Amino acid sequence: MATIDLKRTYRNHYTAKRTPTIVEVPRRPFLMIDGSGDPNTSPEYREAIEALYPIAYGLRAAVKAATGDAYTVMPLEGLWWVHDQADFDPSDKSNWSWTAMICLPDAVTETMASETIGAVTADKGLAAGPKARMEHYTEGTAGQILHLGPYADEGPTIAELHRFIVDGGYALAGKHHEIYLSDARRADAAKLRTIIRQPCRHGPHQPPPPS
Repeated sequence: MATIDLKRTYRNHYTAKRTPTIVEVPRRPFLMIDGSGDPNTSPEYREAIEALYPIAYGLRAAVKAATGDAYTVMPLEGLWWVHDQADFDPSDKSNWSWTAMICLPDAVTETMASETIGAVTADKGLAAGPKARMEHYTEGTAGQILHLGPYADEGPTIAELHRFIVDGGYALAGKHHEIYLSDARRADAAKLRTIIRQPCRHGPHQPPPPS
């Protein structure tokens, strides 16, 4: 039996510096639940988080039973967006849509995910369990940066990342992405570590890289 540290396996995408960089993010499987509204006040968001973790650990047990290998359950992540991304305002989350998600290993199959979601939802009475799904997601080229501190103070970090992307000849594309490396229930707010990621594409004046 092996214990797989997915944070180490996917190190380039689950560590970041306080200065922005460009990364290439491949297609990976995720456990996902969609919703909308301010995550600080929305019961829908709370129920999604309450469902994701038990299901994620259920999938870990299913993989171990099927393969003999254990793996570390990955941190919570979130995709955040509004109808017009030009109106995306970190200080006003009332009109946000979101996907709460946890990255999974390739060993999780669609059948395994469907059966585990159903079983854990029924066993634990998870309100958001029926909304859970496994889906492959990719971002390709993206800028990312590490934010230290409260989520409410992310504005300047997000602005820095966006400037870096545009100054590098890229255009913003896709959904705002956050990876929560710290457990907000236990960590001091000033010490919260969050990777902020923004997909991007080559702008009209930026030639593609040589093949």
